[in-house]
Amino acid sequence: MGKTCLITGATAGIGKEAARALAAKGFRIALVSRDRGRGEKAVEEMRHSAAGEPVELIIGDLASQESIRKMAADFEGRFDRLDVLINNAGAWYSERTLTIDGIEATFATNHLAYFLLTSLLTPLLKRSAPSRIVNVASEAHRWARLDFDDLQGAQSYGGWSAYSKSKLANIMFTYELARRLEGSGVTANCLHPGTVRTELFRNLSGISGAAIKLATVFFRSPKKGAETTVYLASSSDVEGVTGKYFADCKEARSNEASYDEAAALRLWEMSEQLTHVIAVRPES
Repeated sequence: MGKTCLITGATAGIGKEAARALAAKGFRIALVSRDRGRGEKAVEEMRHSAAGEPVELIIGDLASQESIRKMAADFEGRFDRLDVLINNAGAWYSERTLTIDGIEATFATNHLAYFLLTSLLTPLLKRSAPSRIVNVASEAHRWARLDFDDLQGAQSYGGWSAYSKSKLANIMFTYELARRLEGSGVTANCLHPGTVRTELFRNLSGISGAAIKLATVFFRSPKKGAETTVYLASSSDVEGVTGKYFADCKEARSNEASYDEAAALRLWEMSEQLTHVIAVRPES
């Protein structure tokens, strides 16, 4: 049986194209979708291109911590290994919105979902080593700095600001995760997929939202945007490589704020508090 990959946000856009490409390479794919109908449609489409390995559906809402926990338990109940975890799902909200857990929705979906799902599945990833964690970030992080006194935008909120901060959090999380996983056989890397025509912008409103949606005609295709994700998930070129940021299948340098280890540790500790999980501890 081929390697097993769990990928979030896989019913459309980058996630769907990455899952399709990995299925064609012989990976056993588990797609995460919050909508059963869309998920079953994506699974059926993908099975036609899969190289003999099954494609399965995991139902889960990444804006709900209870749902993420059930999703992780469902996966572990159905699969005995996890070779690649791809945290891909993302959202952008023009207006400040709270999740069922009372957490700002952009931060909850784009960062805390990565953090919680990865933390829950790390023991399985370690048992499956060598294995990989791939976190989809964005060049949007270059315009961000984390304000730990207002991490969820309660005092000041803007859609672009919240999104860019969540993408910086993805990168800082990846670097800290890689440090904690050193020596375990599990690698963690993150990437910028390019500016891609996806459903990320579906929640945008107002003049700025209309302008961005109009501009998407010039963005790269989801298939092109998925290339770096597929590369990090499957290429022998990055075997053993960890704690790096990639763009266009090449290692790149993220912004200076992302390398602040004290800030990354503070983000980690706050993420533990917000998800009520004791996350990955450094290898002894």
